[in-house]
Amino acid sequence: MRRGIAIDSRMCMACYCCYTACKDEHCGYDTALSKRQPIMGQHWMDIREWERGDSSRRVKTATVQTPCSHCQDPACMAAATVEGAVYKRPDGIVIIDSVKAKGQRQIVDACPIGAIYWNEEYQLPQKCTMCAELLDDPDYMSYLPARLKVPRCVEACPNHALIFGDLDDPGSEICRVIAANRVTQLEPLEGQETNVVHLNIPTVFLAGTVYCPRDMEEVCIGAKVELACRETGETHETVTNYFGDWEVEWLPRRKNFDIKITMDGYKPAVHTAFTDVDHYVGMTYLERA
Repeated sequence: MRRGIAIDSRMCMACYCCYTACKDEHCGYDTALSKRQPIMGQHWMDIREWERGDSSRRVKTATVQTPCSHCQDPACMAAATVEGAVYKRPDGIVIIDSVKAKGQRQIVDACPIGAIYWNEEYQLPQKCTMCAELLDDPDYMSYLPARLKVPRCVEACPNHALIFGDLDDPGSEICRVIAANRVTQLEPLEGQETNVVHLNIPTVFLAGTVYCPRDMEEVCIGAKVELACRETGETHETVTNYFGDWEVEWLPRRKNFDIKITMDGYKPAVHTAFTDVDHYVGMTYLERA
């Protein structure tokens, strides 16, 4: 059995229930696997949010819950100078030993996603334990079969953005969800296998608005928008909605795109865009053919 968590970025609404549940479990008292987490300065379940878009006409936010990824080949374990200071359990959960890791601040610096924190009081590196101390406790959620016990963050999520389960069981819910969605590894961990699997983290979008001739000030509904990537040759198509708006998500980063907008009775309009960030390419006024 390899325990893991799938995190679906699309389903997260930044309610901070998972964050609060983690604090409730680990602040104020020690557990079997960790010293108490300070109330301030540590975010074992870090909610990372950013604003998307470069224009006030198309702005939205993205949210990625970011705990320790419980890597299959942990950089933190390699950085430890005492054997067993960081160890991986048979179920894949990575644990920092509260005795052997004392004074080893380099363990904090080794994490590529910044998910390990320094406890100044105890001189210890600390991070998410995936609530392994609870999963091991027969009294925790004793009303459920052992296979249905989940970490506190998963239990607290009202949107089912966190799914816990056995990554080695193809029939488990977590494996079905991963198979049905877009796996989007955190960039610093690209190419690595982790027991926390991120899904649907957005890349880049291009968007715009299409109008009929300028003198009419009417939006174009159903105008065809074609995007072509110069570097890869991939193409994307969409149409403008009831408000004349169009948007294409999941575009590759740092690529050049040619944009062509067509509608019966009007001359084609063209734009170019570079996907360094999300772009609103502006308002397009079509001319009569």
